[in-house]
Amino acid sequence: MAAPGGPLPESAGTPAPTSAPLVAQSPARDRWRRKVDFLLSVIGFAVDLGNVWRFPYICYQNGGGAFLIPYALMAIFGGVPLFYMELALGQFHRVGAIPIWKNICPIFKGIGFAICIINLYVSFYYNTIIAWALYYFYSSFTATLPWTTCGNPWNTPNCTSYFGGSNVTWTKDSSSPAEEFYMRRVLALQNSHGLDKVGEIRWHLLLCLFAIFAIVYFSLWKGVKTSGKVVWVTATLPYVVLLILLIRGSTLPGAWRGIVFYLQPNWEKLKSTAGLLSQGKECERLQGAGWSTSGSLAIWQKMLRLTSHKGFCGTVGLWRSGGLPDAGGMRS
Repeated sequence: MAAPGGPLPESAGTPAPTSAPLVAQSPARDRWRRKVDFLLSVIGFAVDLGNVWRFPYICYQNGGGAFLIPYALMAIFGGVPLFYMELALGQFHRVGAIPIWKNICPIFKGIGFAICIINLYVSFYYNTIIAWALYYFYSSFTATLPWTTCGNPWNTPNCTSYFGGSNVTWTKDSSSPAEEFYMRRVLALQNSHGLDKVGEIRWHLLLCLFAIFAIVYFSLWKGVKTSGKVVWVTATLPYVVLLILLIRGSTLPGAWRGIVFYLQPNWEKLKSTAGLLSQGKECERLQGAGWSTSGSLAIWQKMLRLTSHKGFCGTVGLWRSGGLPDAGGMRS
């Protein structure tokens, strides 16, 4: 019998209580080797072709500088919290898009399948656009760029080059050499007469598309071991390209007037429902919330390692660092 005030004796058949881990982790799962690899992966997911060709068009179409005000508000109060929540869910549950919704609520499992199907559709047209860019890159290795002249086999009599001189007559039937290069040389739309006769296969585009899919495959071949190295190129290259375009555009004649015309606020656009809808869609698309990609990137983070989130502000983008609560904060 125990002495008064002393510890109670333990039963022989009762095991001592042990502290269970917060979340069981599989030791075989790969991890990001460095925190900066994960950060660059998130940034690479945020900055893509849409920052070059889609966002400026949407901004100009929906009020110019006036577009940036509601866009910034939606990014701060909607896009950044949603993106941070997706990172936290992916890092906590450590599963993909389909099982994570099953863990949250089994009836929402169909959302995961819908996300995968939408991502499949997007990969089709996005990789096709990159294949076009690869073909343009290949075609640029000439003394004279083929989309600046009209004396090519694919050009029509309506081709009018405005690079030849200042006295150029432009009619309603005129077409630029850049337009005819894209329409007639790259896509060969003159050979397509409808859905029943789409024309022959463009073998140069097929080869470029195959090269793009091969690059994507080998970038993901060994998981984060290879993608953690690839992001050092894919995440930094868009900034280099944007910087080159900024310097080149700023040195052109009338650049300042073009910037003022582009960003001149049109407050009437803020009253239209279509404008507000475009701002919300563009904010969600650039933030990447709902695509499950950021959550999948966070799966490879260690459970108790601080993660990062991104948020865009203005036209270029601003990334801020944050963190998940540590083990003590979770237990409390």
